[in-house]
Amino acid sequence: MSRRFEIPATPENMVWGYLDSSTPPVLEVASGDVVTLHSFPAGGKETLPDHLPVPEDYKLALDTMPQGAGPHFITGPVYVKDAKPGDVLQVDILDVKVRQDWGFVSILPLLGTLPAEFTDYETIHPVVDHAKNVCVMPWGLEIPLDPFFGIIATAPPPAWGRCGSPVPRAFGGNMDNKELRAGTTLYLPVFNDGALFFAGDGHGVQGDGEVCITALETGVTGTFRLTVRKDMELDWPFAESATHLISIGLDEDLDDAAKQATREMVKHICERTNLSRNQAYMLCSLAGNLRVTQLVDGNKGIHMMLRKSLL
Repeated sequence: MSRRFEIPATPENMVWGYLDSSTPPVLEVASGDVVTLHSFPAGGKETLPDHLPVPEDYKLALDTMPQGAGPHFITGPVYVKDAKPGDVLQVDILDVKVRQDWGFVSILPLLGTLPAEFTDYETIHPVVDHAKNVCVMPWGLEIPLDPFFGIIATAPPPAWGRCGSPVPRAFGGNMDNKELRAGTTLYLPVFNDGALFFAGDGHGVQGDGEVCITALETGVTGTFRLTVRKDMELDWPFAESATHLISIGLDEDLDDAAKQATREMVKHICERTNLSRNQAYMLCSLAGNLRVTQLVDGNKGIHMMLRKSLL
């Protein structure tokens, strides 16, 4: 039977702003075990509200942790026994909940989709109404929460060294894909013994694109089942929900990200059906929906959604 573990939100269990295969594991689990972990908002003390309470564990992390090349708090890594380079880590996202009473949204210098047009820099702090499952904007609008982890990753290949947290790559990372919510399964390539699983960058809700550079940045708690798959070959992240296949494209050029998402979907359709590549490509054209994941993380994101019932 699988075991259940929880990783406390303490500085020794997190990194700030980077992913590195040399980071010592904070927990060791067996394939199929379930892990609950906690995350804080991205950013530093400049994002804190002066009129709302700040959780003590968040203040401790801000006061004591050394920051790397990015703004994201990331929990882990978790060492999964028997995972070897070339395997796949299956990440079943069982539950994600907002754990703070507020979040922040910012317009920041030189960032976002329209940095030259929005130079009146501002940070707001929507309040989270847990009973109604909404965040309340300063002008009164209530937006339903749809929480997810912006960063879900295995550790980068050792040869890549320490990777800053902002740019998503083959190991996953800062994909900022709102489809990676509870009920979705993410498949990640393994580049190190133990896979070295990380998750962080809590989002309360986000639109496709994340155009101003931030989602509702907030603390979240997530529960994941981590399973080593030796029967799969994967060199790029891929996901599926109960209803859809979800291919992922990441590139500095949005056209190339779209090409990659399409290419990945064709590959997975062929692996799951008897369709030829031509037939799979035509199916994507008729029923695959390309969506802009995010425009703001260095490598931009495109994902394709295809209904599994069409297979």
